[in-house]
Amino acid sequence: MDFGASMFFTDYSMAPGELGQALESRGFESVWAPEHSHIPLTRKTPFPAGGDLPRRYYGAMDPFVTLTAAAMATKRLKIGTGICLVAQRDPIQTAKLVASIDTISGGRFLFGVGNGWNQDEMENHGTVYATRHKLARENIEAMKAIWTQSKAEYHGEFVNFDPMMAWPKPVQKPHPPVIVGGAFPFSARRAIRYGDGWIPQASRGGYGEIAELIPRFREMATEAGRDPSKIEITVWFPKRDLDLMKRYQDLGVARVVFNLESEKADKILPVIDSWADLMAKTNA
Repeated sequence: MDFGASMFFTDYSMAPGELGQALESRGFESVWAPEHSHIPLTRKTPFPAGGDLPRRYYGAMDPFVTLTAAAMATKRLKIGTGICLVAQRDPIQTAKLVASIDTISGGRFLFGVGNGWNQDEMENHGTVYATRHKLARENIEAMKAIWTQSKAEYHGEFVNFDPMMAWPKPVQKPHPPVIVGGAFPFSARRAIRYGDGWIPQASRGGYGEIAELIPRFREMATEAGRDPSKIEITVWFPKRDLDLMKRYQDLGVARVVFNLESEKADKILPVIDSWADLMAKTNA
């Protein structure tokens, strides 16, 4: 089972290249960067974790910039958006970004996507909160057309363009894996419909531990006509517990990703060392 780490890269955190090198040297598989373009002062939807948003939410750098820096500082480490808010992005420009970063990194990009929770942030981008899920799906379908077709076109309710040409095409074929994040069961359904993978959080308000729901997810995939073995599961922010890691491993989880605070190396390196020790014990 692979292990990765996620950080809100900011102007006061460990730099992405520095963290990438630290992770790669310890045998980690991937580094992930979340996304928020900005945080409005109004709040139509509550912060899922409760309370006020931490500073890192409005201080986050652009994930494609930080992940490019991490890719250039490493040779094998995979780089992933965790997650990219596709419902508030232009699909043509985002398809270009994904193809470009996959090319520059030599095919190491993991396209984690999600539909978001912050209504005010979305509306500043012109996204209607009530229809964000369909818009996100059309954006991803349109991007897949751009990545895989020499003369791509797409005609949907929200996304519409006639035949066009856009290069580069991604190094990974047919395209980088689209890994869908969010709450169960809604994100599970979306992952089954158009994803190559699924990113559930280890625990949320609706459940105590995602391990209990993984068999149901695979049943849902089979019922929808998908081969569940073709949809990788990435568990987000689990407890640092060997028995739990072994359970995930037995359940066929592809990777776990742990959270790192937006801190400098003196505080981050001991944390990743402890995870490296757990990783070694898990995969012994």
